[in-house]
Amino acid sequence: MIDPRDLEHCRAAIRHGSLSFHTASRLLPSEIRDPALALYAFCRLADDAVDLHEEKAAAVLRLRDRLDLAYQGRPRNAPADRAFAAVIADHDMPRALPEALLEGLAWDATGRRYASLSDLRAYSARVAAAVGAMMCVLMGVRDPHALARACDLGVAMQLTNIARDVGEDARARRIYLPADWLAEAGIDPRSFFADPLPTDPIRAMVRRLLREADGLYARSEAGIALLPRGARPGIFAARHIYAGIGGAIVRNGYDSVSWRGRTSRRQKVGWLGLSVGRAAFGSVMPRSAVLYAPPLPETAFLVEAAAQRAPEVPTWGEGRAGAMIALFAQLEAQDRARAG
Repeated sequence: MIDPRDLEHCRAAIRHGSLSFHTASRLLPSEIRDPALALYAFCRLADDAVDLHEEKAAAVLRLRDRLDLAYQGRPRNAPADRAFAAVIADHDMPRALPEALLEGLAWDATGRRYASLSDLRAYSARVAAAVGAMMCVLMGVRDPHALARACDLGVAMQLTNIARDVGEDARARRIYLPADWLAEAGIDPRSFFADPLPTDPIRAMVRRLLREADGLYARSEAGIALLPRGARPGIFAARHIYAGIGGAIVRNGYDSVSWRGRTSRRQKVGWLGLSVGRAAFGSVMPRSAVLYAPPLPETAFLVEAAAQRAPEVPTWGEGRAGAMIALFAQLEAQDRARAG
């Protein structure tokens, strides 16, 4: 149902904006790859709309309005919006999932910081695990165990991104490292912003993030067996390519302040081959008991939402709905103050 011209626009956006996903997507069958590209393009452009603009509150409010239009079946006249509206219609995408992503972007717009690792996982659930849950939906997978493991993978990827970008974020006066870790190390964020250096305490925090991510990467693998057979190599590839970024940081002595972790084309090709082999081998292996581990507490709401069949089924509890209303009210006040 996606217009081919809109799809080509989405493909180009991902090719330039998310090379890791673009590489992994090559192993997906076309009936999954095409809506996945549309989904990632909308999410990536949404993230850029907030991250790359100074008027962040206004950007989030515009995204809220774009999401409303997409769910009304009359998207904004733009390729990514039209393609995403087609994904919504074709796959009965529960609205709570893209709304979770929007909530995470709103947290960025308000400059929220995270007191603990649990708070950081809650942020990662919104900006990354929600995308993993949406990927499951467009594959036709609504099994709660598979969804829980997909959310593990999303959180692991985001923790890897945060570990990679410590220096880049500090130079933009942003920090995602948990406040209790910083307090334990006696680090004032303002001092770190003024002179970001890869000190031993900062390296230790990067190490903790990557160890947390590694545990979640391992847990996520159990859910891949419940995905359509043709999709498994692509998801394994995403898992290995993102974990490879963490490996590059490890080899650099956990310094992600003076150097930004990246991987080579040759490495990516190697992980693609590994992923094809693992997907084939995994199809004859017995099911892992890890599959049945409960979801992270921070992602449980996504699992519940994605398991619903129809987008109109309400999935927000009163507490979450109230929090969203309050958050958007804060953004509207912030935008009015800036305009004034």
